Amino acid sequence: MSNMKHSVTFKLLVGTIGVTCIVLCFNLQWLVKLKPLRRTSTDGNLTCRGKLPEDTITPLKDLRTFIIAPYLDNRERNIVRILGIVHHTDAKELYCYFCCANTTVLQSKAEIDVHEDRFGFPYGLADIICAEPPQCRAAHVAIDRSPSEDIANLTVFPIRNRETATPTANFTVCISTMFGNYSNGLQFIQTIEMYKILGAQKVTIYLNNCSRQMEEVLQYYTKEGTVEVIPWHIQRYLKMSKSWRYPNDDTEIGYYGQLSTLNDCIYRNMYSSKFVVLNDQDEIILPFKHRTWDNMMESLQRENPNVAVFVFENHLFPHTALTDGNFTNMSLWNRVPGFNILQHTLRQPNSPDIFNSRKMIVDPRAVIQTSVHSVLKQYRDSQYVPLESALVYHCRDPPEEPAPTSSLIEDKNIWRFNETLIRNVNNMLNHFLK
Repeated sequence: MSNMKHSVTFKLLVGTIGVTCIVLCFNLQWLVKLKPLRRTSTDGNLTCRGKLPEDTITPLKDLRTFIIAPYLDNRERNIVRILGIVHHTDAKELYCYFCCANTTVLQSKAEIDVHEDRFGFPYGLADIICAEPPQCRAAHVAIDRSPSEDIANLTVFPIRNRETATPTANFTVCISTMFGNYSNGLQFIQTIEMYKILGAQKVTIYLNNCSRQMEEVLQYYTKEGTVEVIPWHIQRYLKMSKSWRYPNDDTEIGYYGQLSTLNDCIYRNMYSSKFVVLNDQDEIILPFKHRTWDNMMESLQRENPNVAVFVFENHLFPHTALTDGNFTNMSLWNRVPGFNILQHTLRQPNSPDIFNSRKMIVDPRAVIQTSVHSVLKQYRDSQYVPLESALVYHCRDPPEEPAPTSSLIEDKNIWRFNETLIRNVNNMLNHFLK
């Protein structure tokens, strides 16, 4: 009889708890349109039993959706913006699974915003957006096509930008992709040293592949604290094109997924850097009126207080047109393969009939989506910077139809920095070549 009473009491207690949970869960759904799925077991401080990502790019089970990283974004409302690569005809339904405190998992349907610029390729970047559950403060989120998956079977991604501290860098340079067994070591070293002279504290590089010596150069700068290398092996998942525009073949994404890396770099550095510089490893935004980016941007912002995106003209200094400045103390430079930018003082005139591949310095907190040469969505204005203020100093091979040598324009602005550049490159090589 005693056992029966205890059994009835226990059942009533369980029933009361169950009703209470149902009421609370119903109210939570009504308030935030989230669906409580289940409780998960916890192991120490872990509240999610899913596995962590093993690469910068993570395919979902459908092998047609690829997740890069989720970022907390509370600039307009409390959302988690997940950068992912999707097929433009197949991005229809995805769900976010938030790992909250007390081992609770909450699920909500995602909004999918495919970026406008795909340049014709089947796959492109998308923002997968889910409202952050109130009073949840999720540390991780998983994504799946099903609204009822067990999170233990999913990859759980750490949500970045949870803390919005004061920027630790004034300028971070984002180099979208290093690929093609890149081996132009001397020009790369000079470019990194020029970035530092101009005011960059950090350079983020998305690395597909490079030569063995370039790997050693990257390791040197990583150890120094200047360079952050992000692995970017997109060819493991998609067929790539080296062209930026779809060539009507069986490739799936263009130019090594450059748009994905640029957007990820902006969000990755959104709160750690005051400005983000978007250009390639053979480009330097070179000021004319100022010695540093700090002074240049202070002047540009003072003249344009509502502007957050500054766009600079690209000017080609072809590798085939070299000059000799008779500089000394450069014997170490012969031990590193690559071009010497101090020999590049002849630039090709820009044609008004040809698109200019401008590059940008942006306030990352004002950018929502970016393309390569312009910002797609933003909170503040864009402004073209006139040539008399600065240009993109672009040292590379000439186009298929190069301008005649007689038409090249002498531009020795890079020589303003020659003494400091030579000294800094020599200091680097003295350590690197030991």
